[in-house]
Amino acid sequence: MRSVLIIVLITALVTGNKVYAQSSNNDTLRLTIKQAEDRFLKNNLQLIAQHYNIGIADAQVITARLFPNPDFNISTGLYNPDTHKLFDHSAGNDEYAGGISQLFTTAGKRNKNIQLAVIGVEQAKYQFFDLLRTLKASLRNDFFTIYFQQQSVKVYATEISSLQKMLKAYKEQNAKGNVAEKDVLGIQSQLYSLQAELANLVVGIDATTSQLQLLIKSKPGVYIEAMYDYQLDGKDVLATVPYQKLLDSAYTNRYDLRLAKSAVAYNDMNLQYQKALAVPDFNLSLGYDKRGSYVVNYNSLGIEFNLPFFNRNQGGIKQANLAIDQGKVQLQGQQDQVENDVSVNYLVASRYEKLSNSFDPKFKGDFTHLVQEVLKNYETRNIGLIEFLYFYDAYKVNAVQLNNIQLSRVAALEQINYVTGTPFFNQ
Repeated sequence: MRSVLIIVLITALVTGNKVYAQSSNNDTLRLTIKQAEDRFLKNNLQLIAQHYNIGIADAQVITARLFPNPDFNISTGLYNPDTHKLFDHSAGNDEYAGGISQLFTTAGKRNKNIQLAVIGVEQAKYQFFDLLRTLKASLRNDFFTIYFQQQSVKVYATEISSLQKMLKAYKEQNAKGNVAEKDVLGIQSQLYSLQAELANLVVGIDATTSQLQLLIKSKPGVYIEAMYDYQLDGKDVLATVPYQKLLDSAYTNRYDLRLAKSAVAYNDMNLQYQKALAVPDFNLSLGYDKRGSYVVNYNSLGIEFNLPFFNRNQGGIKQANLAIDQGKVQLQGQQDQVENDVSVNYLVASRYEKLSNSFDPKFKGDFTHLVQEVLKNYETRNIGLIEFLYFYDAYKVNAVQLNNIQLSRVAALEQINYVTGTPFFNQ
C-alpha cells in the first residue's frame, strides 16, 4: 500500500508544473520585458494623450508670434433731416466716413510673450518625458512582480496537485482500514491551507496584471505570462556604477528636476513681461470723412494710448516676484528630493543585494530529486507523514521567500533606474 502511495505522489510531483502550464495556456500572452515596453510605447493612451500637450504648446508659440489685426470702420448717413430721406446720396448731400487703425505693442511685450510660449513648449516636453519615466517604471515593476509571483504560483500548484492525488489515495486506503483517519485529516488540512494561500497570491497577481494590461493596452481577460531570465545570483551589480555617477545622472536626467528649473526661468521671464504690461500700448489710425468735418474730404492721422496714472500692473508685478521666490524654494526642495531618492534607494538596493548574494545558488536545485530523497526516507519509515508534510511546507516557504527576495532585489535596482532617470541596471 505504501508503495502505491509513493508512486502516486512521485507522479503528481513530476506532472504538477505541467498541469499548471496547460491550465494557463488558454488565451495566453507571453511577453518579455522588451516586448512589453514596445507595446507600451506604441499603445499607452495616457502617454499618447500627454504627447498632444507638446503640439498644443507649439501652437501657443505660433499664436504668440502673430501681430494684432488692424481695425477697419466705415459709415454713411442713415437719415437726412433736410431732405427727409433715408440713405440720401444725392449730389451735395452724400456723406461717407471711414478709418483704419493698428495696435502697436511696446516694451518688447510680443517678444517676451513668445519667449514665455517657448518655455511652455519646453515644459510640455519635460512633463511628457517625466510621465514616460514614471509609467515605464510602473510597467517594469508590474512585469517583474508578475514574473516572480508566477514562479511562486508554480510552487503552490505543484504541491497542491500532489497533495490532492495523495489525499485521494489516502482516503481510499482509509476506507479499507489501511491508514489512520488522522493522516487523512493532516493531508487535508495542509491542502486547504495551501489552496487559501494560493488564492490570495493569485488575486494579487490579477490586480497587478490588470495594471499591466492598461499600460500596454492588451485585451482584458488575457492571461499574461512574464518571460524573464534572472541572472543576478552572486553578482555585485551596484559596484559597477559609482554612487557619484548615479547622483550626477539624477541631477542631469530627472525631468521633474528640469521642469522645476524651467519653472524658475518661466517666472523670471514672466516678471519682465508683467513689467512691460505697465507700459501703455498705442493705436495709430488713419481716417477719412467726406462732409462731416470742418472741411470737405477731411483726412486725419491719430494716435491713442491710455495714461498709466492708476493702473501700472502693480498686482501682476508683485505676483510675478512672489512666483520667482516660490519657484526657487520649490527647485531647492526638488533638488533635495532627488538627492534623498538616490541615497535611500541605493541603500535599499545594497541591502537586498547582500541578502540575495548570501544565499547558496544551489538552494533551488532539482526539487524533484529532493522530494524523491525524502520519499525514500518516508518509504523506509525513517520519517513519518508529519515530518514529510513539514518538509513540504518548509520547501514552499523557502521557495516563495526566495522569489520575494529576488523580486525585491530587481525592484530596488529598477527604482535606482527610476530615481536617476537612467537605465543603469536594465534587467
